[in-house]
Amino acid sequence: MNFNSFGFFIFLLITFVLYYIPFLKRFQLLTVVAASFYFYAYTDPWLLILLLFSIFWNASIVYLIQTPDFGSKKAVLGLGVILNLSVLFFFKYSGLFAKTFLGSGGPSELHWIFLIPLPIGISFYTFHGISMVVDFYRIGSEIFKEKVPYPKLILQSSLYINFFPQLVAGPIVKAKEFFPQIKTKDFKDIPWIQAAKILILGYFLKTVIADNLNDLTFVIDFPYNAHHSTLTLILLIFGYSAQIFADFAGYSLIAIGTAFLFGYKLPTNFNFPYISSNFSEFWRRWHISLSTWLRDYLYIPLGGNRKGNFRTYINLFLVMALGGLWHGAEWRYMVWGIGHGLLLLIERFLDQNLPFKLPENRFFSFLKAGFVFLSVSLLWLLFRLPDFGTAIKYLKLLGTNLSLGTDWELCTFIIFFSIPVFFYHFYGWYKEKYPEETIENVSVIGYAFLLFLIVLNKGPSAAFIYFQF
Repeated sequence: MNFNSFGFFIFLLITFVLYYIPFLKRFQLLTVVAASFYFYAYTDPWLLILLLFSIFWNASIVYLIQTPDFGSKKAVLGLGVILNLSVLFFFKYSGLFAKTFLGSGGPSELHWIFLIPLPIGISFYTFHGISMVVDFYRIGSEIFKEKVPYPKLILQSSLYINFFPQLVAGPIVKAKEFFPQIKTKDFKDIPWIQAAKILILGYFLKTVIADNLNDLTFVIDFPYNAHHSTLTLILLIFGYSAQIFADFAGYSLIAIGTAFLFGYKLPTNFNFPYISSNFSEFWRRWHISLSTWLRDYLYIPLGGNRKGNFRTYINLFLVMALGGLWHGAEWRYMVWGIGHGLLLLIERFLDQNLPFKLPENRFFSFLKAGFVFLSVSLLWLLFRLPDFGTAIKYLKLLGTNLSLGTDWELCTFIIFFSIPVFFYHFYGWYKEKYPEETIENVSVIGYAFLLFLIVLNKGPSAAFIYFQF
């Protein structure tokens, strides 16, 4: 069920009323869990089978970890992590590895591997399962002060893994942050103004910016790109950068705002990433919940930066490569992750080995931010185009299409719908640079204007980009 569909608004209204109606208040947890199952199974009920298995085995492992006299907790933890990763690998990557090592045809008895469907949201709820078993192993006594009965644990685990606002595309929520929030909620405690602002901004980014740009950036694909000028192709790269930010940040904001309506706080996922002046900063601002998950559950367990520079470089490279592959079962996503990993390695090496300090002033910071944005935008081509070779051909067209005429109408619309994303980032930069001068009193007018644009200027409805991951 898409957040930008009419059916979702009806679903949300019914769930909200049942959730807060006084005589059903003691069934709040059951209400939102049932609604989340319905939300996930809306188009394909068979998807529930794997999701239910994920909930039950993760809850069972946590139950054993909670048991004081159970002596093999570390082994059970390992089993839990292996189970989660095995399911993710089987459903998401078995076809990729079979195609790579067996060829697209492969032995006839293995043809079924290529027909395995990708369950929507599996990348996100698998990471939730891993967070759940690891967090309870590390600090279970801090999350629950006493052992929770198994039926109650199943219900709470269902909410954590299956909570509908963040189920399909995040933000990824750590178990240690979510489980303490599970309690009865009061209607009077809803932060209405905060939720409304977040939802309006989210729907504006998705329906007005991302969906309209989606109707334009299809030209990036071959063979359309071969018939457009260098200027158009450059603007398309930047337009897609604006689109993917607006699409994913818009989804995250809608998820966060919706969760507020039910009394839950999800983590911030984007913090003006395109104002970053280095690549480390970019990953502290872009898809923050994924970055912190990879840091806490992969980078630090690998040794982080505690075992010398060489191991740090290896750990960074591995984390970014695997983080890239997490996005999709195609090697281009790993190449995208490796690209970011190499940029982080080079940046770290230069910071540690340059014999002089680079100047710190506004002009030089602007140049660095421009370089980071350009690099990130070029790497987004691996998200938009079907393979690495097609991305290389696109870059070659930038040199060969100099003499072609420019489609000024297309360029104008790309600029028009991209500008709000860059104004939004300029606002973020100004707010961080001069926090005492930020004027919040006029924001009501601004949000009213955004709501006006959502009603009158939304683009053709398109699925969220991150649904494919």
